[in-house]
Amino acid sequence: MIGGPKNFVLRLLLIAVVLLVWEAAVRVFAIPQFILPAPSYVFIAFYRGFASGLYIEHIWVTVSETLLGFVVGTALAFVLGTVIALSRPIEYFLYPFVVMFQAMPKVALAPLIIVWFGLGLTSKVVNAALVAFFPLMVNTIVGLRSAEEDKINLMKSLAASKSQIFWMLQLPNAMPYIFAGLEIAMIFALIGAIVAEFVGAQSGLGMLIQSMNFTMDVAGQFSVLLLLSMIGLVLNWIVNAVRARVLFWDASQKFTDNAANKEAA
Repeated sequence: MIGGPKNFVLRLLLIAVVLLVWEAAVRVFAIPQFILPAPSYVFIAFYRGFASGLYIEHIWVTVSETLLGFVVGTALAFVLGTVIALSRPIEYFLYPFVVMFQAMPKVALAPLIIVWFGLGLTSKVVNAALVAFFPLMVNTIVGLRSAEEDKINLMKSLAASKSQIFWMLQLPNAMPYIFAGLEIAMIFALIGAIVAEFVGAQSGLGMLIQSMNFTMDVAGQFSVLLLLSMIGLVLNWIVNAVRARVLFWDASQKFTDNAANKEAA
């Protein structure tokens, strides 16, 4: 079974083999450390970063920026997506502007955001929120409009108000779409925070990568990238855990839970 104990061990073995091949290739071909460091050097840099307390301080900054940007961006995305989904006139006039704004590369906007909001926390939160905004807004619109017309007409025939139709039919029906958007938005928020730190920051993992780049500490940069990937996995796991709690009634969630239970057995 996929995901069973044996396959989990095989996955770990595959990762170990890849790391061994990487280590051997660097040593056999004498690849300079400033081009591609061996995994052993990366793990040493990873350990030193935590042992010195350097990574802990910058992790807190980047995670704070990511979570605040995620909350702000997704809250605005849900509100605007709901308004657009429920009002065709508002969609007609407003949605093109939203798409045009989203088409602007956030890397190009990041320097302006730094100028407007400074080098502190605010500019990173704004950039993270902008990047996380669009995926959830689109999923909210699609989810709210995916409710079956027959069910809507049935509720109208029973004298249900628009708010009752929204809370009892459209919103529950849209929740799987919304959580799919939240998964994407969380990772995008992390990317947005890092991009803003690249452009200008006083602290954070993005700033740390930039400083290591100036000193040619490639092993340190790889260790921070490894750390960022682990943070992304944890944040994604948090969203999935909340999804499992909220969408316990969803058919796809029940299928996932049953499959996990069978594999554990």
